Amino acid sequence: MKAALISGSSSGIGRAISEKLLDSGIKVIGLARDHSKFKPSKKKYIPVEADLSQVKKLPELIKSILKENPDIDIFVSGAGFGDFKSLENFSSPQIENFINLNLVSHIILCRAIVAHMKSQGNGDIFILGSEAGVIGKKKATLYSAAKFGLRGFAQALRNEAGPAGVRVCLINPGMVRSPFFDKLEFEPDGLETNAIETEDIAKIVFDFLGTRQGTIIDEINLSPASKSLKFKKSSLTKSAIPITIKTPIITNINAFEFIFLSSN
Repeated sequence: MKAALISGSSSGIGRAISEKLLDSGIKVIGLARDHSKFKPSKKKYIPVEADLSQVKKLPELIKSILKENPDIDIFVSGAGFGDFKSLENFSSPQIENFINLNLVSHIILCRAIVAHMKSQGNGDIFILGSEAGVIGKKKATLYSAAKFGLRGFAQALRNEAGPAGVRVCLINPGMVRSPFFDKLEFEPDGLETNAIETEDIAKIVFDFLGTRQGTIIDEINLSPASKSLKFKKSSLTKSAIPITIKTPIITNINAFEFIFLSSN
């Protein structure tokens, strides 16, 4: 293992993975729009500022990164954001921006990365999906479309790149306690069991990297032990509204559905 390129490196899951790999001595090239809140003291962190929704600029960007860092053999494709509402409430530009960042940017970056890894005969690609890419639910139309797209993309890329020594692993987390929820109207409730921690996912990535090259882990699904969600304070209620869901009831159901069913 020599170097990792991580998109969405300055926040949430991407930040946790960056910190874990840096702690192990791996060089990290971090792609993010804003690095101001993540400035590790370790010299092996190289921040690259980029708006990944501007997909036309990505081919030249990734070409430059690979030229300057030919030792990259790990790629974590994790950039994205959530926006949950009925489809008709999105404008066409909003749809384009959402799909560009949450799906198209991943494909364009992977196109260059997988060619690079094939040429060197090895590499590991991690694509961050979601439980919303397993079952689609109301008011998650765009989010599910992007995550279902990533799931199919990861499966096909795994079959395409595997014979060249490139492993592709899709990680589908449920609710993760992270800044993902900062701009949303809801978030996991406070109990430890109600959300996955970003460090849990970082440990999974690190442990996978420690397996023999011949070991393939194609898809990992993670869920919190229980799911208790709450709406944030609103001008109408002046207080948070908790919604508790017991795990056995939601074995195959996206947690986001409960929020929207309860709010209708």
